This record gives sequence, C-alpha cells and structure tokens, in this order.
Amino acid sequence: MKIAVFLMVLVFSTGKLIAQEDKNTGNADSGLLHTKYLPDIKLVGRNTKADIHFLPEIVGTTINAGKKNALIMMDNVQGNVVTNTMRQVMAKVPGIQVWESDPSGIQIGIAARGLSPNRSWEFNTRQNGYDISSDPFGYPEAYYTPQLNSVQRIQVLRGAASLQYGPQFGGMVNFIMKDGSDINKPFQYESQQTAGSFGLFNSYNAFGGETGKTHYYAFWDHRRGDGFRENSGFRVNTGYGSISWKINPKLKLGVEITHFNYLSQQPGGLTDAQFKVDAYQSFRQRNWFEVNWNIAAINLDYTLSEKSRLNVKAFAMYGERNSIGFNQTPNVADSINASTQAYNNRRVDVDQYNNVGLEARYISDYRLGKTNHTVSAGARYFTGNTYRFQNGKGDAGLKYNLDVSSPYQTDLDFLTSNLAFFAENIFRIGKNLSIIPGIRMEYIRNKADGRVNLTSSNELKIANQNRTRQFLLTGIGAEYHIGQTEIYANFSKAYRPVLFSDLTGNPTTDVIDQELKDAKGYNIDLGYRGRIKDYLFFDVSGFLLQYNNRIGIITQQKQDGSFYNLRTNVGNSSSRGIEALVEINPMKAWKVKPSLGNITAFASVAFIRATYDQLRVITRQGNRLVESNLKNNRVENAPEQIYRTGITYSRKKLTLTTQYSHVAEAFSDANNTTTPTANGINGMIPAYSILDISGTCQFTEMFYLKTGINNLLNEKYFTRRSSGYPGPGILTSEPRNFFLTVGVKL
Repeated sequence: MKIAVFLMVLVFSTGKLIAQEDKNTGNADSGLLHTKYLPDIKLVGRNTKADIHFLPEIVGTTINAGKKNALIMMDNVQGNVVTNTMRQVMAKVPGIQVWESDPSGIQIGIAARGLSPNRSWEFNTRQNGYDISSDPFGYPEAYYTPQLNSVQRIQVLRGAASLQYGPQFGGMVNFIMKDGSDINKPFQYESQQTAGSFGLFNSYNAFGGETGKTHYYAFWDHRRGDGFRENSGFRVNTGYGSISWKINPKLKLGVEITHFNYLSQQPGGLTDAQFKVDAYQSFRQRNWFEVNWNIAAINLDYTLSEKSRLNVKAFAMYGERNSIGFNQTPNVADSINASTQAYNNRRVDVDQYNNVGLEARYISDYRLGKTNHTVSAGARYFTGNTYRFQNGKGDAGLKYNLDVSSPYQTDLDFLTSNLAFFAENIFRIGKNLSIIPGIRMEYIRNKADGRVNLTSSNELKIANQNRTRQFLLTGIGAEYHIGQTEIYANFSKAYRPVLFSDLTGNPTTDVIDQELKDAKGYNIDLGYRGRIKDYLFFDVSGFLLQYNNRIGIITQQKQDGSFYNLRTNVGNSSSRGIEALVEINPMKAWKVKPSLGNITAFASVAFIRATYDQLRVITRQGNRLVESNLKNNRVENAPEQIYRTGITYSRKKLTLTTQYSHVAEAFSDANNTTTPTANGINGMIPAYSILDISGTCQFTEMFYLKTGINNLLNEKYFTRRSSGYPGPGILTSEPRNFFLTVGVKL
C-alpha cells in the first residue's frame, strides 16, 4: 500500500498537462484529453514514440469519455511481439493478469480485477470492432487472437465498456489491424523473419498501399516450433486481407477477410511432484488440439453532415475447435493396455461455430443553450449456432486425426440470439465538467437441445432448454478537467448470461436449477490521469467490481437417499483495489541534452482484494450432506498484487528495454486449498518474478533488427492449474528463451 500512496501523492502534486496537436495534418497525440473527434482510430498516436496513450473522448462513432481506458501502439512496443507475449505488450495496463502456458502465444488468456483469464472470456474480444470469440453470450472463449505483428493498435476499455459493446464484466479489448492507411505510396512490402529458442521460426510477409481513393493491406504469417516442453510442437498460419474505398467525400466502404489455423501437440499437465523433478517433462504424447477460424466483415462509414456520422459493421464467422487425446489427470499414466498390447482409445471432441452479426452506430453533435453536446446511439443483432460433439471414441494411435469408431456420445446443438440497443450522451457543463449517462437494452435467447450420453441401450437427452430474457443496463460517467489533467469516474452495470455449459448436464447425475439466474453486478471507477508537460504520464484509480449470482454445483439428496449435483446460483463476490501507472522521462524533466540519449521508466501496479461475499457449498460426507459458507475466501486465480516496471534507453538508432514483472500467489479453487492435491489440479499458484530484456536497432528506414531474452533469470514457474484442457494439472510456463527478428520495408 505504501507504493500506491506514493503514486497518488506524486500525481496529485504535479502541474498542468501541455498537449500538442497538429491541426493541419489531423495527427493527434492520443494523450490529448480534450480531443473531440477523430474520424479514424489509426490517426491516434501517429508520429509518437510512446507505446501507451489514453483514448480520446470520441473516436469514430464511439464515446470513451469518463471511462478507464488505454491505447497500446504496437509499433512502439518493445518485446517479443512475434509470440504474443502479453506481459510485455500490456505491461503498462495496470492489473492485467496473463496465463502463460502456451509455447507461442497462440491463445491469449488475460483478465483483470480478480476475474478468470480463461481464454479471455470475461472480456469482450474484438477485431476492428466486431466479435471474434466463439459466442459472446453462450461460449465466450477466444480461440483466435490476431498475430500481433499485424496489429496497429489495441484498445482496452475496462468494465464500463458494457454500455456500448456488451455486458461483460471485464470490459472490451479491440485489436485494430493494419490496413494500409499509414502508407502513402501505391505499394509497400514488409517482411519480418524471426528465429528463436526451441526451434521457433516465424515468417511474416505483408504488402499494402494507397492508390487514389483506395487503401489495401494483406499479410500471411507462418509460425512453427518445437515448444519448450516435450510433446508441445505447434504450427500456426494466419492470413488477412482488407481493402477500403472512399466512394465519395462522405462514403467509405471496407471489406476484410481473416483466416486462422493452428495445430499443436498438448503436453498435458503435471502433478506437483512431477513439476519439482522436471518442470518441462511431459507424460502425454498423443494429445492434439486444432483450431480453424474464418471471418469476413464489411464496414461502412457515412458522414451525414459536419456534425453527424454513421458506422455499420456486418460480420460472419465460421470456426472449429477440435481435439483428440488421453485426458486423464497427470497421476494416471497413458500406458499400453495389457490385453490389447496397444494404447487405450483416445477421446475426440469437436465444436463448430456459425455466427453472423450486424452493428450500427450513429453519433451527432448538437447544441443545447450555449454548449455543444454529443449523443451516440446504436443497435446490434447477433445470432450464433454451436454444434458440439464430444466423447467420441478415437483411435489408439499417436498422430492427429478426428476418426471415430462409433457415434459421439454427446451431440448438442446450441443457439444464441441477441438484439441490443444502446445510447450514451456527453453533456458538457461549462468548460471543465462532462457528465456521460448511458443505457443498454438487451434481448438474449439461449437454446440447448440434444443428447449428453449414448449407450447401446439408451440415449440420454437433456431437457430442452430455451431461455429468453430482457434486461436494462445503466451507467453514468464523468470527467472534470484540471488544467489538462482530469478526474474521472464511472459506474456501469454488468451482466453474464447463463452459458451453454450451465444449461447441460448428465440427466442421471445432474439437475439444472430451473430458476437459474444470470450473473449480474457492476463496476465502479474513480481516478486521476494526465500528462505533465512532455516528461510524465500517469493514471491512478480505485475500483470496485461486484459479481452476483455466481453459478456453481452443489450436492443434493433425494427423498430416496440418492445424491445428485444441482447446478445453481451459489453466491456473490467482490473485487476492489487500486490500479496505477506512472511513466517518467527524467532526461526531459531535468532538461538533459538530447545528445546523451533518452530514458523512460515506468511503474504499473495493481492491488486487488477479490473475496466471496458468500459462497454456499454443500458436500457429501458419508450418507450426510454438510453445508458450509466460504464467505471471505479469496476468489480463485486472483493474485493480490501485480507489479510491472521497466526502463527504456534510446539513442539515435538503438533502443534497449528491461522489464520486471511480479505476480503474487493465488489460489486455484474457491476452497482456497493450500496443500496441493495428488493430481495437481488444486493447490496454491506460487508467486513469481520475471526479468525480460529486448532491443531494436533501426539501421535505416527500410531495415531493422529486434532481439531479446525473455525470463532472463530462468525462473521456474507456472500461472495455472487446469481441471481440463489443455491439462489437467500444472501447466508450466516458459523458461529462458531468446528471439531475433530481421525486418525490412520496401
């Protein structure tokens, strides 16, 4: 807490922000707090060397005023972008927790404020403003994440994003792709070739340009490697193409297509005893995981008048998530069957996703009295079909395939329909104060049907689940400008619909509570942020996240004495804490001659206390049911401190960065199990500290080198205990490794 107090005193004792804007070119520093309108997000932060900024009050047709937010400039991020190393990319976004078990950053797992990082499912994940997760309201796991070489900006809006983007507790993460808008010639070719530890090779090749009223950009990225553990090789291919036409001064049309495919071997989890002997060993050589993702989108921007603009996005996605393997806990050996003299049959699971959506947003400035105000409103339509085939009887071999010798035991169909309307308004009161109220009305329908088990004599079907509900989210934000720093505050309701997994269960052992409620809650932020001249950038805030009606399973007993599992609402949790970022340039603060180079240092800290207000637990002890309440237990996967600090030195063509990360210990389960279980699934996740170094040498405008060493001190650690895929058990994180990138632009 002493660090937090020091940071708050530091920022509140500083003077005024001096902001700069080039009015002729329209290129604005995104640190500007008073920017009223930028027609294109790709202008934000252009011609700056900083990697972190605030979002302007208005970008395109969306309102960011009064919200905790961050804008990451990918061209300026120092670190291993090739393998999507998110602890480096999001180092200056306080409180971001990262699961680090993937050997090449194929699937990113991030969270904040005590939420689960599982495939980033508490965030609304988007690419260029449209959804990219499996199903935002039924199965919100992000199996696809853009290759960060191809990303121009990352927008991060914390919990208050619910009014404009969706009801998620975590907020919104939007990956803005390169589109050629920053290229001022007909053709430009870009290539990055990377080699690294454990057989890593990555080839990124792109071309784009501007011809008259047209911008275009396309890339193909191939990545492969052996992985840092036994049985963890991977192959990833990503392709993307976009083209936009400025049809006339008022109308702009864009089309883009994304293809993503990867196949990786899954080394499985470890027990604590196995981890202690060799953290990088593997006892699974027959487990494989494949993802195929295809997205098409159309974007239309129309300027109705000098004060009014319209944006319409239509998108469609077809995806697959496939796996085959022996999925027992790590204390169960995958061994040769004595009777067959072969391995046991593997399990095959297949998911197929078909989604389409449309979002329309309108923004307009209007005058009320002597003051200009801004209103933004829109509508969203989404429908998604998920087809789930599980527990297929696969072969007894080693290689990847999806062959099954009998029908899938589980065969389920899921449907999600969503219709939403939203609106926010900036009321400007005088020169310094803005009040931003907003609403979001949601209609959601979840439907589940099919079977959960199939035997030779019986087919067990789930009760047809068809849930329809409407709800209203409200929120209000505010900004008060002091010079050109500002105090900001926000209250916004949040909502998590019942997921597909909550609607299905084995009829012989599980019962779904017919009164099962969606999780509801809210986020509150209060902070102070700004920039002091050209040497200090800061954002310090406190937050409260309330998460009610959490869903879980409790044991119940029937009148005949038999037991069953009831899936129901079990309790509430609260997360509260402080998030702070301070970045300082001492050379500019002390007016040191620029010939000596430039130094920037940052500290990003988060203090988080996530506990259960109440958590009802009923367990079976012999023939009795024993009820207890885990009130005041810490929420699982919620470390209480996350620190990231770093120093960057640059002189002429050379830039060197050192970054330190520390994440405190966390529990892996709500029972707060301290002594690890024999299978490695439950127990403490120990604290860990990581040191990374990286450097860039820009020889010419066309040729550069990037290199770095991650986990320089070779810390042996893990961030996750898994109960299922891709474990179960301890999932080890990466040891010391290096990378070298050669890049050219022609």
